[in-house]
Amino acid sequence: MPIKFSKYQIATAIAILFHTIGFLGIAVFKNNFTIQSTAFNLLLMFALLIWTQNEKNNFFWLFLLITFTVGITVEIIGVNTKLLFGDYSYGNTLGFKVKNVPLIIGVNWFLIIYCCGITINTLLVKAIDKVAVETATPPMRLKAVSVIIDGATLAVFFDWLMEPVAVQLGYWKWNGAIPFYNYLCWFMVSLVLLTAFHLLKFNKQNKFAVHLLMIQVMFFLLLRSFLN
Repeated sequence: MPIKFSKYQIATAIAILFHTIGFLGIAVFKNNFTIQSTAFNLLLMFALLIWTQNEKNNFFWLFLLITFTVGITVEIIGVNTKLLFGDYSYGNTLGFKVKNVPLIIGVNWFLIIYCCGITINTLLVKAIDKVAVETATPPMRLKAVSVIIDGATLAVFFDWLMEPVAVQLGYWKWNGAIPFYNYLCWFMVSLVLLTAFHLLKFNKQNKFAVHLLMIQVMFFLLLRSFLN
């Protein structure tokens, strides 16, 4: 009898394979083609998230559009005015640009916010129900606070983890040290996007999103160690 794999298992295996190839290409073989393939890898992960998302209703597509649009907009403001994030600019590694910002960055914002929102939502559901009973607090209020605040904190942690690696790989560069203001802006923008994530009614159970976040955290942790 043939073994049947779920789409979550297939997507996770593909993500592990491509991130492993990426890590080896960058850290071990110093292959510039691997770095130049970053945009393709992000698009592949994006496609896998869409594939594994159950019940893709209008609210899901609206969240995707909001996240992509807000992500691109704040980056355009940041790069061209320095009013958000700090004094930074993008290199040519990530592909086609609009107003000095690679379009793939909008996809990256969706990947991070969606995965952080799904992960916090998944991990805290049972804990929230237990605390709600013990404190007589409405579970939806606790869930909103957890998903929005904890999700934004997780997104900022991921950005902190990614920043030094991205700079070394030429994705973007800072005029000076990475400022605390960058992380403050990340937190505020993430709060807005995760509020939309919480309020919009779509299916928020996706095992692959949790797996992908873990894979990417490990990927950047290893790169930080090997590239230093």
